[in-house]
This record gives sequence, C-alpha cells and structure tokens, in this order.
Amino acid sequence: MSDIKILVATHKEFYRPENPLIFQVQVGSALADHHIEGILHDDEGENISKKNRSYCELTAQYWAWKNLDAEYLGLAHYRRHYTVKKHGNKWNRILTQTQLEPLLTANDIILPPKRNYFIETTYTQYVHAHHVADLDLTREILVEKYPMYVKYFDNCMKSTKGHKFNMFIMKREYADQYCEWLFDVLFELEKRLDISAYSQNDARVFGFVSERLLDVWLDANHRGYKEIPVMFMEKQNWIVKA
Repeated sequence: MSDIKILVATHKEFYRPENPLIFQVQVGSALADHHIEGILHDDEGENISKKNRSYCELTAQYWAWKNLDAEYLGLAHYRRHYTVKKHGNKWNRILTQTQLEPLLTANDIILPPKRNYFIETTYTQYVHAHHVADLDLTREILVEKYPMYVKYFDNCMKSTKGHKFNMFIMKREYADQYCEWLFDVLFELEKRLDISAYSQNDARVFGFVSERLLDVWLDANHRGYKEIPVMFMEKQNWIVKA
C-alpha cells in the first residue's frame, strides 16, 4: 500500500513538509505570472487550470484524476493537512504514511470531520452566504441526469452537518467514480449558471458547491469512511469566523 499520493493545493510559496505522501501542486498555474519551482502544476497534461478562479482546489483534483497514477488519491490544502493526535488535545503533526496505511487497510475512504452549523442547515447556510441559484440549479441537474441522487441531495441539504474543504483520501477506484460524477455535474452547472455579476468570492461557486456534493455521493453510493482530524497551518480568527 505504498502508492499513496495526497495532492496539496497551493497558489503560493508555503511550507513544504518532508513527507513522501504529499505532492504540492500549484493551482491556477495557467493564470499565474510564474510557476512555483519544485512542485507540480495543474496546467500540464489534461487540465482545467484556467477555471481555477471558479473551481478553486478542484483544478488540482481534476489534474490528479486525469494525469496521476496512484493506488490511493488524496486532496488537501497548503493551510490544511491531515493530522494525528500527539498528546492531550493537541493535533500538531502532519499524518505520515506509517500512520495512514493501517487506516486504509480498514477503510477505503478517509475524510476530515464533519462541520456542524447547529442553527443552520447545509442549504440555509449556503444561501445566506452565496446565491440560492447555485444549489437549486444543481438539484435540477440531478433530477435530469442522476435521479437516484435527488433524495440524498435533499437529505444532505436538510442536515446541519457536512464534510467541507473538498478534502479526501480515497482508493483509486472510488476516487475515479467520484470525480467522473462530480465533474459531470459541475460542468453542466457551469453551462447553466450565469456568474457574470458574481463577486470575486461568489465566483468560486463550483468549489463551494462541490463541498456540498461529497456527502451526496457518499450516501447515494453507500460508501463508508473514516474521519481523522485536520490541522490549520495559519492563525485563525475564530471570533471573525463565528
């Protein structure tokens, strides 16, 4: 089980852990002034690098799906890494291959913990932060193209909990299935959704929507998973975040 590759999406120079699992990839390389040296770039081979401003870290996910050979594929971020418990309640070491392999022996999919909005559902939280058309059009697409997914979409939208960050580690078979479905839905959404008047943040819509679709795919396909913690590599202002 040594063939595990976790793509870490970044758009700038950042801490590069000495970890054979981790492969940093510059997202939006096709739009950047220069390529960051010594890491991968999402504009090589078959890619959607030019869509990075609206697809976010998904340009790295698409690139890995189309161009990278691995028994297990993962996605993380330069600011967010999978971790393990060191002592007490502190999570401050990036996951190693020695720690990950036993988890993958028992689980085909590894995810970060679900986020709980408590007083908001997945749907209401999204529409209060972004545009209601994003999710409503996504549902229409599922009704037309993947009707068996609709009830799972509705259930996920009603839930206060959900996996976020577009982070996962999956057995390649499942990663391929997930990507094939996800990008088919997102590319169709891109055709139908007019984002010309969206703010720079809201224009990241396809990255935001995909965060809400992972649980839909998991539930519809009855895929089990193991949750492990994620560590944040920069300071977080929790008052502003709340």
